[in-house]
Amino acid sequence: MPTERFQFPGTGGHQLAAALDLPDGEPAAYALFAHCFTCSKDSLAAARIAAALTARGIAVLRFDFTGLGSSEGDFANATFSSNVADLVLAANHLRNIRKAPAILIGHSLGGAAILAAAADISEARAVVTIAAPSDPAHVTHLFADRLDCIRAHGEVEVKLAGRPFTIKRAFLDDIAEHNLMAHVARLHKPLLIMQSPTDDTVGIDNATRIFLAAKHPKSFVSLDGMDHLLTKRSDAVYVADVITAWAGRYLDAAATAPAADSPEPRRVVVRETRASKLQQQIMVGPHRLIADEPLAAGGADTGPGPYDLLLAALGACTSMTMRLYADRKALPMDRVTVTLNHSKIYAKDCAECETKEGMLDQLDRVISIEGALDDEQRKRLMDVADKCPVHRTLKSEIRIVTKAAE
Repeated sequence: MPTERFQFPGTGGHQLAAALDLPDGEPAAYALFAHCFTCSKDSLAAARIAAALTARGIAVLRFDFTGLGSSEGDFANATFSSNVADLVLAANHLRNIRKAPAILIGHSLGGAAILAAAADISEARAVVTIAAPSDPAHVTHLFADRLDCIRAHGEVEVKLAGRPFTIKRAFLDDIAEHNLMAHVARLHKPLLIMQSPTDDTVGIDNATRIFLAAKHPKSFVSLDGMDHLLTKRSDAVYVADVITAWAGRYLDAAATAPAADSPEPRRVVVRETRASKLQQQIMVGPHRLIADEPLAAGGADTGPGPYDLLLAALGACTSMTMRLYADRKALPMDRVTVTLNHSKIYAKDCAECETKEGMLDQLDRVISIEGALDDEQRKRLMDVADKCPVHRTLKSEIRIVTKAAE
């Protein structure tokens, strides 16, 4: 998937380095991502979450705050207020070159900055915080032993994650003035709070304070077992999955819905994401799915495998066909559950199979029917299950035509 790299002017007149990760095809939405304190747009969490969101059809703009990564300026002169202002400028720039962000995502202190900036980005429809502090001043615990020196001398060099950074008194004064909970109370946008209960950098109590201050609609998702920086790729993918599913209900459905009167059948396009060895993006009209293989098969297990999808197609078709029949015949069927499994069997063990040598594919399908149905009604429904279109396709002769793209 393509990434456009460019610069835009920040609050101090310095050029800020940005990366816009784009999906293949028209984006379902645009998101703005704010990275953690002293991190960069290319941190593991930022890059991996952006890649996973892009694979799901959401374009992501991430950029380096002043003096970090590839951005110009001196980090020592940056403040929480300037970071908030730069987020608004980033949204403005994205609005000018593409489309304003509909989703705002912030990690750690970037989450606090996103909450403070959200009111000034009117097009934003959903706000997400990941391991965000409820007070920007929380970040001072990283250099708590140097606070007196900073106030006494005006500025002091501290070590953060093994790297030297200069912290000025102006930074401390600025974060002390921010009442983040007031911003949260006036947010008036759907909010998703994601936090690990075992985060030893930003405690779970921060998420509690943000959640209690926010008005509905608000949601909380526990990132159980995850570390503050989301260093595991699978954790970043999970976060992206949750964001995509949660934010989808708040995005403009009209922008992504297919034309109702379109005469053309929807094509299925499958393309490598290159985010991991075997991960694939599946595009079906406005829908985006991820396919992968389990770890044991050499994949990263970020999505269902090809045979999983095959079984899902048969199961979904079976359930839909039974539902349509039950409704048409006014049968009291409450719910259908279809459980499927794929395996290989020896042909010689299948008495009714035409093939008598080698191995055969076997699809086991178990159907559970709920409702006050008599035996005859249940039998009719089971007969209907074998008439679903996908079942018929799998049982009939299939012709697959393959050719190279021109």
